[in-house]
Amino acid sequence: MASTPLPLDPIEEAARQWREHGWAEAVDGMAAVTSIMRAQAIMLARVDEVLRPLDLTFARYELLMLLSFTRAGALPMAKAGARLQVHPTSVTNAADRLERAGLVVRRPHPEDGRAVLLEITPAGRELAAIATERLNDQVFTRPGLPPAKLRQLVAILRDLRRDAGDFKD
Repeated sequence: MASTPLPLDPIEEAARQWREHGWAEAVDGMAAVTSIMRAQAIMLARVDEVLRPLDLTFARYELLMLLSFTRAGALPMAKAGARLQVHPTSVTNAADRLERAGLVVRRPHPEDGRAVLLEITPAGRELAAIATERLNDQVFTRPGLPPAKLRQLVAILRDLRRDAGDFKD
């Protein structure tokens, strides 16, 4: 994933251009949004580099982990989508791929005839554990900031997510 660093910070340059074009009141917001989007791309590339050899995407990994954390290893698909905060189509697509790979199975919900349970298989649990070990080793324990700054970043982003209605305190 290593690329040649740019000779200047493009977001700083964009901020300069924003000021020069008379949009000074929007500079900080533009720089924050653009910085978050770029940081997300960097993190996703790091995660993808680890998960790609396992034939996983982050979305499929998240679904496997969600299922592995449940007591029964199963959740209704609608509940999985709500917990992952994704559109039902995204859960269906991830579940389709995981099911074809033998990592999850769909079962009728025993109490709700309209609902479908998504259940992790032993192979799914094993792959989730391998992926987590690799992500912990190669990404999560070395995300690019020292622990104090990470805690500060998480707190700031938590405030942003809460204020956007992502969750209630």
